[in-house]
Amino acid sequence: MSGFEIIDASLLPAMAMALLAGLISFASPCVLPIVPPYIAYMSGVSLNDLQAGKTARAILPALFFVLGLSTVFLLLGAAASALGTVFLTYQGWFNTFAGVLVMVFGAHFVGVYRIGFLDREARMDAGDRGGSAFGAYVLGLAFAFGWTPCIGPVLGAILSMAASESSLTRGTVLLGVYAIGLGLPFLAVAAFLPRMTGLMGWMKRHMERIERIMGLLLWTIGLLMLTGGFSAMSYWLLETFPALATLG
Repeated sequence: MSGFEIIDASLLPAMAMALLAGLISFASPCVLPIVPPYIAYMSGVSLNDLQAGKTARAILPALFFVLGLSTVFLLLGAAASALGTVFLTYQGWFNTFAGVLVMVFGAHFVGVYRIGFLDREARMDAGDRGGSAFGAYVLGLAFAFGWTPCIGPVLGAILSMAASESSLTRGTVLLGVYAIGLGLPFLAVAAFLPRMTGLMGWMKRHMERIERIMGLLLWTIGLLMLTGGFSAMSYWLLETFPALATLG
């Protein structure tokens, strides 16, 4: 395989899962609470000013922050796809192992049991780089590397999906979609923080439910990997919407 196969409709179910995983990662307990302070730090504007509607200076740093974390996720997607190509001969065993592991992580978030290291955060300090586009980009890199204990299970599920594709293009696309799901809410908060205060407050109050949804998503991804459900979903989409066959 060249690693650059055409992206077609068969990737759509996995892309939908990756996008949802990114959105849920944003709402996780170790990401959502730090979003407003991070945006204030990156933009060099006080949190009070942001809450008062002075968000114009926050948009560009937030964009570079998203570019920073996207850089890491795209590299991880390419690496996972390359690894999947190496182990193509054992892809069936790999899918089984990855599916079971993802479901184990899902059970943690649902509350069946707790895995200690998943309740800890490993933050990386990007130094005194607030108030600049470059500093926001570096902070995005640090964020992607440093929050893996909390978003790691969800990210690991998407990486497993990328590795199972055994294609650099398709695997990188999956992580790109995941980065979009995680990054777009950052941009939305940076641009509309005063209007989103109520929504973020509601999400914080219902964090336990959000964690359970995260766990159910992981269970679903793991089950689909174990049973070949992504292929079945792809066939269903093509039969139901024949026009999708022209994609790619």
